Amino acid sequence: MVIVLHGGPGAAGEAAPLARGLADCFQVLEPWQRPSGGEPLGVARHVADFHELVQSRCRSGRPALVGHSWGAMLALAYAAEHPAAAGPLVLVGCGTFDTAARARMQAVLDNRMGDDLRQRLQRLPQQFPDPDEQLTKRYELSKSLYLCDPIAEEPEETEPLDVRAHLETWSDMLRLQAAGVYPAVFAKIAAPVLMLHGTQDPHPGPMIRASLAAYLPQLEYRAWDRCGHYPWLERQVRDEFFAALRAWLALKCGSQVT
Repeated sequence: MVIVLHGGPGAAGEAAPLARGLADCFQVLEPWQRPSGGEPLGVARHVADFHELVQSRCRSGRPALVGHSWGAMLALAYAAEHPAAAGPLVLVGCGTFDTAARARMQAVLDNRMGDDLRQRLQRLPQQFPDPDEQLTKRYELSKSLYLCDPIAEEPEETEPLDVRAHLETWSDMLRLQAAGVYPAVFAKIAAPVLMLHGTQDPHPGPMIRASLAAYLPQLEYRAWDRCGHYPWLERQVRDEFFAALRAWLALKCGSQVT
């Protein structure tokens, strides 16, 4: 069993193409994470939800976890909390775990932003007074900064960006990092871990790798040129990315489901 975790936080459905790229070789689940609602969302709530899913759907063995961006961070948080329940981990375009990496990421984004996009982003508060709409539009307009040579995207069944879920969950992740919980607790993870990253991803792969390697000595790393934050959308590396991902999962899981 392979479980694919979407990013955001709050970007339900965005990882569907990643899940489909594995479905011909593995039994795959692509759960949508809990939306905002009555209780504030945090990392612990998402981890508890995910553990309930694993217990109900993966009774025959430990699932492999493939997380994208925030989903990679959630996979690590889950494996640290439940190390006996998590199988091999794949971190695709993993998010940041320290202020230096986030500062570097912002600098890259600022450098890539042309005057036209900068002006469009600056006009958003006037065009969309509602904070939810404003952040959603900012997310949509900025996506091009995270890609290198994208193929045409097919329409996906996705939910609108859950802005409240995004803000609540990410705020809690930053709080836990500031308190020293992450990434130190990842030392509890014994499962094999593979980090797949594009060299053109604004998330600085080498810096994120360094922040994790001190606690995950088993961490493997592979990077592709001409590749941004969404390898499955990159014309130059899509096929090679999926081939490498499938081969590693088959090796670490011990069997394939066809």
